Amino acid sequence: MNLTPKQLHIAQLIRDNLVAHGYSPTMQELADTLGVSKVTVFEHVGALIKKGVLVREPNKARSLSLAEGTSLPDETSSLQFPLVGRIAAGYPIEQFEQSDTLDLEHVFGPRIGSTGATYALQVTGDSMQDEGILDGDYVIVRRADTARPGERVVALLPDGETTLKTFFREPDGSIRLQPANEAFEPIIVKECRIQGIVVGVMRRYDG
Repeated sequence: MNLTPKQLHIAQLIRDNLVAHGYSPTMQELADTLGVSKVTVFEHVGALIKKGVLVREPNKARSLSLAEGTSLPDETSSLQFPLVGRIAAGYPIEQFEQSDTLDLEHVFGPRIGSTGATYALQVTGDSMQDEGILDGDYVIVRRADTARPGERVVALLPDGETTLKTFFREPDGSIRLQPANEAFEPIIVKECRIQGIVVGVMRRYDG
């Protein structure tokens, strides 16, 4: 992937904002974050679109996203995942933006394989504890916008909150986001946006 450092940073910012909020940042927000002019951001975004890294829906605000099949360098390292925020496993909570990486060598040691287009989220809450996903765990998420029944997903709810649950489609067409803890009720919504599918769980034990 032949990207300049600035172009890579912009692509990462867009990816992280999509994960945390379900939409891309504005050009002005990118300019403010990078400390450059909006014209400069437009130029970099245009170059990323030409290189096939980004796609944009015409005549629609906040519609930038990574092109299908695109993996950024920090998603394919054998020992690190981008750590882009925390995910609620209790009642949904508002996402926050965080720029960091999860170093698997630090957490688990050297026995790690290839990851593909994945990112990491740290779990808060215990609504998925019966699936072995506990408060403080890290879930490794494969970026995806669709899910099959029974898959554990990162779901963006209509109110803008994000949660980790098991995905089911009900006979009436609604979506049931099922916790794995009897203390929590399922979340029933007409629609939600799938942000990714959980492909792994990691836990660190101290002492």
